[in-house]
Amino acid sequence: MARVKGAMMTRKRRNKVMKLAKGYWGDKSKHFRIANEAVMKSLSYAYTGRRLKKRDFRSLWITRISAACKMNGMNYSTFMHGLKSAGITINRKMLSEMAISDAAAFTQLTEVAKKAAA
Repeated sequence: MARVKGAMMTRKRRNKVMKLAKGYWGDKSKHFRIANEAVMKSLSYAYTGRRLKKRDFRSLWITRISAACKMNGMNYSTFMHGLKSAGITINRKMLSEMAISDAAAFTQLTEVAKKAAA
């Protein structure tokens, strides 16, 4: 039986890594071993970054909602409690968009939340 050599698959694997490392500075884009380390690190940063982005945006939305609530004379936690008590389920992303683009509708929501919280 013929001996199987792994040259083709090894080259494919290396080329895949080198393609991902294109544009890196210096030896990181030219030498496989160094490029492989850089690519692995980059991919882990990208994975972490996708999770952090969700966290950052939620924080931004809450800050915007809180600022809009203060303009309507209530704080964020009582507003959210009031909405939950009133049975209104709008996510924070949409609430922050309403606070920015449709202030009148957001004011109506704060009134509903005040009645439900009281």
